[in-house]
Amino acid sequence: MSGSLLTNVFLPLALGAIMLGLGLSLTPADFTRVVRYPKAVVIGLLVQMLLLTGVAFGVAWLFGLPPELAVGLMLLAASPGGATANIYSHLARGDVALNITLTAINSLLSLVVLPFIVSLALQHFMASDQYVPPPVRKVVEVGVIILGPVAVGMFLRQRWPGFAALMERPIRLFSVLLLAVLVVAAVVQEWKTLTAYFAVVGGACLVFNLLSMAVGYGVPLAARLPERQAVAIAMEIGIHNGTLAIFIALNVLGSSTMAVPPAIYSLIMFVTAGVFAWWLTRRARAARAAAETTPA
Repeated sequence: MSGSLLTNVFLPLALGAIMLGLGLSLTPADFTRVVRYPKAVVIGLLVQMLLLTGVAFGVAWLFGLPPELAVGLMLLAASPGGATANIYSHLARGDVALNITLTAINSLLSLVVLPFIVSLALQHFMASDQYVPPPVRKVVEVGVIILGPVAVGMFLRQRWPGFAALMERPIRLFSVLLLAVLVVAAVVQEWKTLTAYFAVVGGACLVFNLLSMAVGYGVPLAARLPERQAVAIAMEIGIHNGTLAIFIALNVLGSSTMAVPPAIYSLIMFVTAGVFAWWLTRRARAARAAAETTPA
């Protein structure tokens, strides 16, 4: 398993284009609201940094994963949310400004947290003291892909609001189609890896993904956060930067086996997040229809 034209070129370009579209739907007020009410940010970070790591360790132990695959799952859990979390949150009517804020903060925190968690995983599962350096270059890439296009989109909205409103629905449809194409292309590219390892680690990746989204959605609701913020946190927690995890596994740890859980998880999360977004939008439409038919 290695980097490819799809993951190194087309995927970043596609995500950049979609993030530009998301910027057209945002205003500075969306971000100032998050700063004024930081409870959602704190809850999202605590779930990401603490609960998710424990969930990944429990899943690795429960499924009895071989050491390298267990470390790969822990590496995935320590990776921040990916740019696609913002896209799925947008499709599910989540608080995209919160997603972007969490992705940016998580990416910076991963410079310290990711090496620490992965080092502990190496010691526990493989009795190794291998050093894991902070992934500075990849964090910078995440910032460029997410923040740059969003800033351009927000500028266009402020300058030409009519154009931004006109393009919102077409861009949403374009995002769905583009994500579908990328998922199919990724499955075709990694077909041999999927067939070779899915029986061993596929179940663990699926359970970890479902638990991640369930915790990411349930904890904010239990903390009485608004539905849109719960959706945003669920997507942020359930959709990881698999590209970052694969890069570290291959280029820092020198293990293609450790890259398998992030690769398989990345494919699974596209499907489960899509189903979750569909369920949320369908439920929201049903609620609106019920409210319209209920007598005042």
